This record gives sequence, structure tokens and C-alpha cells, in this order.
Amino acid sequence: MNLMKTYIPNNMKTFLLVIISFLGLQNQSFAQPYSIPANSKKIVVLGNSITYAGYYVSCIDAYLRLQYPERHFEIINVGLPSETVSGLSEPNHADGKFPRPDLHERLDRVLKKLKPDLVLACYGMNDGIYLPFDNERFQKFCEGINWLHEEVIKSGASIIHITPPIYDERKGSAYANVLDVYSDWLISRRYTSDWSVIDVHWPMKKYLEDQRLKDSTFEFAADGIHPDNLGHFIIAKNILLGLGETKVANAVDMKDVLSRYKNGESIFQLVEKEQAIKKDSYLSSIGHKRPGMNVGFPLSEAERQCTDIKNQIQMIIKR
Repeated sequence: MNLMKTYIPNNMKTFLLVIISFLGLQNQSFAQPYSIPANSKKIVVLGNSITYAGYYVSCIDAYLRLQYPERHFEIINVGLPSETVSGLSEPNHADGKFPRPDLHERLDRVLKKLKPDLVLACYGMNDGIYLPFDNERFQKFCEGINWLHEEVIKSGASIIHITPPIYDERKGSAYANVLDVYSDWLISRRYTSDWSVIDVHWPMKKYLEDQRLKDSTFEFAADGIHPDNLGHFIIAKNILLGLGETKVANAVDMKDVLSRYKNGESIFQLVEKEQAIKKDSYLSSIGHKRPGMNVGFPLSEAERQCTDIKNQIQMIIKR
């Protein structure tokens, strides 16, 4: 069944949700790890405010530099707060100041200006616009993800989809369930379309539930949406595991990962500094319709500063 094109009658909705959830949960344990192709150096990360916050991106960046210093990966974070791939927005989003930005408006510029070898894309959190499940909204999400996939492939890049992080059910079980469904649909594309999909949603949900058995007050996000550094680390860890990086399997946080490498903490601090400079500069250079964003340095100045930081990192690694 093509979920992008097929209208689902209301009387079949419950049945569909059960089937999608069952298949997604059953198949997760059989997922094979992916690997970054040998010729991939430039990796662009797309997403919303969680991606823009950037801690999980910095964790992945630092790990790859420490583990594979000879590969010289360049990871560019162009996540945009509030963005959707569904094109939907609440009637009074941001108190009526602006509608949610839509990836459709800027993806072409991202691909043409950055020319990535690989795209990591994490959407879903905003795409149901924080309302209970609705078939039309679900279809818009499916259509948007399919469009994103096709556009990236047409550009010559590879794409790995990342399931959305969790919405804390204590803030609203209905929307938590929406993201369960969206995540399971994405996971199902591994098997229906041979897509590369890494699941962070269900591991994150299990971690939250396990921690709450020990401490009922535990949470990743005070608002139920934006995870703290530990939540970001769980996202990064599961992306790395999805890429076959089993060395992080038993790590409890990023400090634990960094402790296994000489000068790991110093390199991580430099990576965070570089990522902060790059994301604002590249977002401004590419252009977007989200007001209130930092402009950042002009691209030439940002690239100069980032080159200096990269040189510092290489010097530290060689010590």
C-alpha cells in the first residue's frame, strides 16, 4: 500500500495504526546497521529546533573525528527551529507572529549550495502540529518525507532518515502517540522501500520509561519537546549505533565516550565551537523564512574561523 497516495477511511484508521505500530515494533530488532559510504565526506543534517540546538550533532561530529581522523568528515548542521516537512502550521503559531517554516521553501538551496554527499534528516516532532492524530495530517507528513527523499536522491546524495525524538506523554499522551505512529511509518520504509532509517524514537522512549522506574520525576525535557544534553546524547548514541559504531554501546553519556580518547574533552569543546559558528552562518547564507534567528558571521569569515579550529583539532589529535 502506498501511504502517500492512498486515502484511508476513518473506519480503517484504528486498524492501520495497529498494523503500522505492530510491524514497526516487530521489525526494529532486525534492523541492520548502515555505514557512511567511503566517498562521503560532507554530511548535512536537516531538522527542526532539536537539530538546531546541536548537541547531538556535535556528539556525532566529535566521535567521528576522534575515531576516524583520517577521513576528514565535514558535518554541517542546518536544522531550523519550528520547521516541518509536512508544510503544516497551527493557526496561531508563535502567537500569530509567523507560520512554521516549511522545508519545501529552502531544500533546493540547501542541496545546491552545500552539495552534500550524505544527508541525515530528522523530522516529525512539529509535523503533527501538536494535535491528536488526524489522517490528513499524517498524509501530509508521509508526502513530505517522500518528497524529501526523492529530492535528495535526485541531487546525487544519499539520505538516512532519523525517526523523531519522543514527545513526553506526561505533557500529552495523544501527541506522544502521534509520534509513535510517525516513527513506525518511517521504520516501515526500511522494508517497503529499502530506505536507510535509524530509529532514535523507541530507544529514547524505553530509556525514559526505565529511568522513571527508578525516579518518577525523571524527564528529558521540561516542555516535553526539547531534550537536555542527556536526551541529545541518547539520540547521538543511537544514530552512531545505527551506523555500526558499537564502541558507544555501553556509554552512559558523552563524557564517557570522550574519556576513551586522548584529549577527547578538549576536542569536543572545539567541535562545539565550530558547530555553533557554522550553523548560523550557513543558515543565513542559504536563506530561510524563520524570523528571530541569529545571523552569524559572513560565510567567508565563518569558514576562516572554522578552518583555524579544524587545524587546532588536527594538532591535538596528532599529539
